[in-house]
Amino acid sequence: MILCVRFRLEPMHEALLPRLVALLGEFTPVVEAAPPDTLLADVRGALRYFGWTPTELASVVRVRALALYGVDCAVGVGPNPMLARMAAREALPGTTPVVEDPAAFLRDRPVVALDGVGRALARTLCGYGLDSVGRVADAPLAVLQRLVGAKAGRDLSERARGIDRTPVVPNAVSRSTAAERSFPHDELGHAAHRRALLSLADELGARMRAEGQVCRSLTVTVRYADRSVTSRTRTLSEPTAHSVALTALAYTVHASFGLQRARVRGITLRAEGLSAAEKTARQLSFDPADEKARRIEAVADRARAKFGPRAVLPGSLAA
Repeated sequence: MILCVRFRLEPMHEALLPRLVALLGEFTPVVEAAPPDTLLADVRGALRYFGWTPTELASVVRVRALALYGVDCAVGVGPNPMLARMAAREALPGTTPVVEDPAAFLRDRPVVALDGVGRALARTLCGYGLDSVGRVADAPLAVLQRLVGAKAGRDLSERARGIDRTPVVPNAVSRSTAAERSFPHDELGHAAHRRALLSLADELGARMRAEGQVCRSLTVTVRYADRSVTSRTRTLSEPTAHSVALTALAYTVHASFGLQRARVRGITLRAEGLSAAEKTARQLSFDPADEKARRIEAVADRARAKFGPRAVLPGSLAA
């Protein structure tokens, strides 16, 4: 059985996800994070060990998340990740949908409800009368392959019959990582915003370099006093974990908001599209200032590893 846990995290609190991974890790080591707010857990061993039903285990997870972190969640249970995710999308507060009969669960649903079926593919299928999952499941495989291609048709046929061969991969490299800063009071000054962004970029850069990762894009999320949020994403010129490059892009994204004395409650910076640094090419620079900054960065990382994360800080954050 697979649990899909969707935490109701505000954009400013998605940095809690690693702690929530650890919470599920108390029951099973097979936990995969799907940032910014979802976890998949293979709990077959946990159910046998504790002698619980999936609903009972989901209740324990929900209570602990609320008690320890003040975060509610919706939990869906299914025999594979796809069905667990679909069940979690329908979960009401305090309920845990369990998919026991995949065929009955899927048959009357619109085809767009299936994983991997976007609007364009759904329009193609509906044009041939395949507007429900049940009709796609009943269609001959050869027909689906003629419509969408050999591999895509085979995958579509399997998903329509409730088959998902995707494993839950524990300790998989996360696709994103985030950090957030909340202000003690509503902050109107751009200088305070930029100071927070500098701190966030420095933290994320150090975190990624320590884990041997680089990111492809940054997302800046600003939360206002009325609890509304604004998010924007920009792609880096090349994958990097260099704090200077991250800070420059974060400043650019923040400037694009055009905030005019907006009452800002907090800022989140998320690095997305993470990949292994060793498999990523870097454009060589002939700028001596950039090379010097990278050498200083490497020395600072060694100092942080030995003396703690606040051993070395940018000068404007040291006060």
